[in-house]
Amino acid sequence: MKNLVIVESPTKARTLSQFLGKDFEITASMGHVRDLPRGEFGVDVEKGFAPIYVIPKEKIKAVNLLVKSSEGAENLFLATDPDREGEAIAWNLLQVISAKASAFAKASEDKKAKSIDYQRVVFHEITKDAIDEAFKNPRKIDDNLVSAQQARRVLDRLVGYKLSPVLWKKVKSKLSAGRVQSVALRLVVDREREIEAFKAEEYWEIEVELQRQRVKETEGQSFVAKLIKIGEEKAQITNKESADKVVGGLQKSVYNILDVKVKDARKYPNPPFTTSTLQQAAANRLGFVPKRTMRAAQNLYEKGLITYMRTDSVNLSPQSIAETRQYIEQKFGKEYLPERERHYRVKSKLAQEAHEAIRPTSIKVTGDSVQAAGDETKLYDLIHKRMLVCQMAEAIVAETTIDVEAKAGPVSSFPPASAQSDQKSNRSGDNQADLRAVGNPSRTATRDFRSYLLRANGQIIKFDGWYKVYAKAPIKEQEVPEVKVGENLDLKNINPIQKFTEPPPRYSEATLIRDLEKHGIGRPSTYAPTISTLYDRFYIERLEARKIGPTPIGTTVVDFLVKYFPNIVDYKFTAAMEEDLDKIAQGEKKLAATMESFWGPFEKRVDEVLETAEKVKVEVEKSDEKCEKCGKDMVVRYGRYGKFLACSGFPDCKNTKALAADTGIVCPDDGGKVVMKRTKKGKPFWGCENWPKCKFASWTRPDQNQTAT
Repeated sequence: MKNLVIVESPTKARTLSQFLGKDFEITASMGHVRDLPRGEFGVDVEKGFAPIYVIPKEKIKAVNLLVKSSEGAENLFLATDPDREGEAIAWNLLQVISAKASAFAKASEDKKAKSIDYQRVVFHEITKDAIDEAFKNPRKIDDNLVSAQQARRVLDRLVGYKLSPVLWKKVKSKLSAGRVQSVALRLVVDREREIEAFKAEEYWEIEVELQRQRVKETEGQSFVAKLIKIGEEKAQITNKESADKVVGGLQKSVYNILDVKVKDARKYPNPPFTTSTLQQAAANRLGFVPKRTMRAAQNLYEKGLITYMRTDSVNLSPQSIAETRQYIEQKFGKEYLPERERHYRVKSKLAQEAHEAIRPTSIKVTGDSVQAAGDETKLYDLIHKRMLVCQMAEAIVAETTIDVEAKAGPVSSFPPASAQSDQKSNRSGDNQADLRAVGNPSRTATRDFRSYLLRANGQIIKFDGWYKVYAKAPIKEQEVPEVKVGENLDLKNINPIQKFTEPPPRYSEATLIRDLEKHGIGRPSTYAPTISTLYDRFYIERLEARKIGPTPIGTTVVDFLVKYFPNIVDYKFTAAMEEDLDKIAQGEKKLAATMESFWGPFEKRVDEVLETAEKVKVEVEKSDEKCEKCGKDMVVRYGRYGKFLACSGFPDCKNTKALAADTGIVCPDDGGKVVMKRTKKGKPFWGCENWPKCKFASWTRPDQNQTAT
């Protein structure tokens, strides 16, 4: 008897072969074997939006090998990934193999020919126990999951195939729009608009260093408190003049401890990783882009080192929890083990609870011992530590809050901070009105004794708990001395600090994924490819410090879609469509009805826009450089390998040159600026701005001292 097992990749096949005997032949499909045709609509709207599948040319050889392998098989096991994509791959494999088998039987007129007996086996980790369990409990293909994947593919094709030509005609050629990518782009554009519209406002914080009396010879008896109230009003200081007045009042005040609160705060660990949180952590801690993270995670999964990496669940198997708890007790001691197992609940109501979180298949395999490539080792260590800490005891932090009252008699005015040291204390003639104006200028002044409330916060780790796993605790310890209520303090220093309100931060890839998930846009399998598509279309670009921003063409596309297709880039509408796809997976909705409710109004709107909308002019991104051939301005263009400079006189002048990005690094050869450029094939390199006079160049940042040739 021959048992044929089909998986997606050779790596997965090799790992699986370690657990199955000689009676099993394992082969790889190399991903999807069928897809919608390129360059054609590929959806039969009249037949319930049925997808029209074709075998891509590059897949024909692989399909023929799979069919040939299946000819002598009595049992076919479809062991593709445990999600909608995996289910769809399994379904398409079965369709292709069955069709070929039927055609062979018909051609040979073999009346005894029978269809292959297939089984669907599903596992979330490639381990002996998981494989044994999967093959003991096979099932048939889940038609609902297949329908959900088809619905997503069809919906994306309906939007992309119909909307992209609108952009070509009304905006610019070679543009694209997508159901998820366009909403993700809108998030980036909206954030940029918030930043542009933001107006910074000045404010001042005042820190006061205080010293305990009669213990000046003892170190650690001073601390810094921040001003939080002036009288009964919140301290809101908006300019230097007001800050100087407050400093003057504080200079003349008497300080004493008003209140002391000490409490133990329990700091609980984060849940194990989902796809989204893994991509965010890898971006923040390792500097990985989502695509890089998922590539490494895919390899780790296929090597049997971690569980399936596309998941929105934080569930953990009882066996993995038990193994982790035992490991914690052995490695760290019983005090680091909580009394009860930790179970986490997913926030998303649409999460697939049957799936597990991303975790090591064995907690005993540490990041130091794992046999993997560089990226894989780093990512595995991140996953291993997250699994470990999620089952450890909470850290206990002693938090101290000290409220200090600063009091002075009523005085009429405060000297500037710069003049305080030259003036004598005179509290008898001050007027409380000046002080009230600082806290709340609109209030009517009343004569009263001036008072200020300052607050100091300290925290000390009493028990490190899960912090022990990390080299650096995720909190900053600040020690304050032990003080008593009513205790008097001496003033050591006053530090007024000018600050300005800041705009919302630009998105990083990590925070964009976070907000996509928060809005219910996309699913674990779509985050990385969505962001990659935005880069490929030159809709977004990488800025300083891992931030991203929209390009002029990206902004233009969003503005056009918001004006003419508001639903397509509406956050709630897109999230509702995701919910419909999930309901199809659960058998609560049908593909045809869901597509019909979208398609009718959408198709009508496309026709209207093609007929009536004006063509949009894309704003050209200017540069400071002049064309050395004709003297006209050089402008920023986008090509296959990214940005470059081109003459604005095109097509009369076809001059182009690499776009140099300032790095803030000084050239080691002549002291000029080091800039980053790209070769004609898009490979980045660093060179001196004074080239060709200065020949300095490097394939890596100059401090790494590797010369380009």
